[in-house]
Amino acid sequence: MSQQNVNTTASESKESSLFNGQADIRLAGYSFTSPDVSAALVRAKARGVDVRVVLDEKANQNRKSQAAINVLTARDIPVRLNGRYAALHDKFIVADGRTVETGSVNYTRAGTRYNSENALVIEGMPELADRYLQHWQSRWDAGTDYRLPY
Repeated sequence: MSQQNVNTTASESKESSLFNGQADIRLAGYSFTSPDVSAALVRAKARGVDVRVVLDEKANQNRKSQAAINVLTARDIPVRLNGRYAALHDKFIVADGRTVETGSVNYTRAGTRYNSENALVIEGMPELADRYLQHWQSRWDAGTDYRLPY
């Protein structure tokens, strides 16, 4: 498989979990700058999906991260930043309490378009999804609400 195909697969995988969520989507991420991922989350919210995001606090202080996070919060998608760890290095999505997507891909343009990354989608395993949701909830509970700067 060529490097381009690996990148496309990771990007398409990220989009599929975002588009397929019908009831709820929970995202945990390290670096978050991707306009495409932000837009997909906004589209999910517009469909009535309960979307929530928890991110590493230190990795998301730059202008591109702030812009991507502002897109979410301006559309009433709750975002929390967690600075409790040296790095909140999680990169996963749980959709509808049944589908887990995890891997090396950061939610950045480079991570979803250019880097050699991996993403694994596991469907129909609610017990596994519940373990990820428990982890997500613990990171969410320890985070602080992101507020728009204006």
